This record gives sequence, C-alpha cells and structure tokens, in this order.
Amino acid sequence: MPHVPVPVSPRDPLLTSPEVGDAVAAGRPVVALESTLLAHGLPAPQNRAAAEDLETAVRAHGAVPATVAVLDGVARVGLTAGELDRVCAGGLAKLSVRDLGAAVGLRRDGATTVAATAALAHAAGVQVFATGGLGGVHRGARESWDVSADLAALATTPVLVVCSGVKSILDVPATLEVLETESVPVVGYRTDAFPGFYRRDSGHPVPWRVDTPAEAAAVWQAHRALGGRPGAVLAQPVPADAELDAVLHDRLLDEGLALISSRGVTGKDVTPVLLEHFHSGSDGASLRTNLALVLANAALAAQVAAALGA
Repeated sequence: MPHVPVPVSPRDPLLTSPEVGDAVAAGRPVVALESTLLAHGLPAPQNRAAAEDLETAVRAHGAVPATVAVLDGVARVGLTAGELDRVCAGGLAKLSVRDLGAAVGLRRDGATTVAATAALAHAAGVQVFATGGLGGVHRGARESWDVSADLAALATTPVLVVCSGVKSILDVPATLEVLETESVPVVGYRTDAFPGFYRRDSGHPVPWRVDTPAEAAAVWQAHRALGGRPGAVLAQPVPADAELDAVLHDRLLDEGLALISSRGVTGKDVTPVLLEHFHSGSDGASLRTNLALVLANAALAAQVAAALGA
C-alpha cells in the first residue's frame, strides 16, 4: 500500500513567550539560554534545579530569561515551568541548526545546541546568549572533518555569546583559528587568556580584553554598527574557586580520549561521552565546575544585556 503523507496544518514554527516578546518589543534586556545543557549535559535532578537557577541569575541582574527548545514541533523562545520540566525529563533529540526544519516539520521535541539556540534567539530579536562552552574543532579533524556547527553559526548569526571558552577535549588552537578566519571577535572578560572551560586558562591568549559589562556592550554595539555580520564571543573564565584541579583534569582528559577512541565514538556523541567520564571520574567535581561557570555566564550576559539597553 503506497505511503500517504499526513497533511500538516499551517502554523507558526517559532513561538516567543509573551514575556520575552514584550521585552524584545520594548527594548528591555533579554538573555537566551540553551536547552541541550539541560537535556543532555547535566544529570537529573540537577538539570531541573540548574534550569531554575539560570533563569533566576538572569532575572537577578535585570534581564528576562529566554530558554530555547523545540516542543511539539514548535521552536520556542522562552519556556514555562511545565515546559522546562519536559526538557529536563529526557528523551529529547539534540538539535543543531540543520535539524530544526526536520524537528519542526515532523513535530518532534528537541533540545537546542549553541548553534540552534543562537539562530532562534536571533530570529526572535534576542542579541545576547549565555552558555557553558562553545563547540569547536575536534581533535583529529584533519581526518574526520569533525567541526562543530557552532562555529559556522557564529560566523553568520549576529548574537553575542557569553561562554567559558571551549572544552579542553577539543583542538583549542584550531578552534581559535577558525573563529579568526570567520571574523568572529573573541574578547576575554577580565582575562588575557582564552578559557578552557574546566580550567581558567587554555594556554592560548585572547586578542582583546574588557573589564566591565559596559565595555563588553560597547564592543558589541560598535561591531554591529560597523557592519559586523558574524556573532561575537565574550569569554569568561570559570570562577577561581570552582576551577577543576589541573592534575585531575589532565588525567580525566587522557582517559576520556582513550575511551572514545576504543569505543569508536564520533560526531555529536563525543561530547556527552566525555562529559559523563569527567563527571563519574571526578566524583562530581566536574559537574560542580560546570554549574558554577554557566551560572556566572548567565549573570554576566544579563549585565551586558542591561548595559546594551541602557
């Protein structure tokens, strides 16, 4: 029997919550937050507590939080408490930009990566986005061509991404080289070193530094006013008291790289496997580091968004 397509009724594929929509329309500060961190990066029940803490951190600094996800085939910018519960309950697909059309068209649920969150935030009129760490060029990319779509999204999407650099599991110098090639500004916040996620210093410098949210906002405004097409990276190191011990970090990294090699793990499955190894191998210390840095980034993003509004 031939397959008969199910008719799809017309509907808006992008839904902005009333609070976020009103704030954008009025020019009030808004900060986008990704959902892959909640659905795939943190275990339950810490992920649901983190969702609440992130939104609280944004509000504490005068901005409106806009957590982004695809639910029931609709891309949503700004979630209710019930929708956050669904994101944190598990079972959501991991969606990058290329997956958004399929998820919406097929009416699926999905958590958005940095790339997808940036794209949907921009579509909703949100300029500032807070996350933990960027994706980047994977080790061995000369053979695998494994480069995160986050970099391509930043090259074409004018959103300011506040993060703690990239994870040390990646090829950091190659990632910075791609950002330079794509003319994506990389600015350190109160640091001259590009952060390495769990570690405050990846061993590579940043080309520019700012020391206040107002300076960060001024850089972003000038970048946009001068016709800057790409987004920008504002890189803030993990708080010093939450940094992962160097010896422990290096041991877990070596073990994790050996683990994915022995299992033949590739592509988008690499990061979740390595993060789980860091979590289990550090007795939860890496999770505490992850939570500390993403909360600090949410607070900083809100301060920068408020400075942009001012």
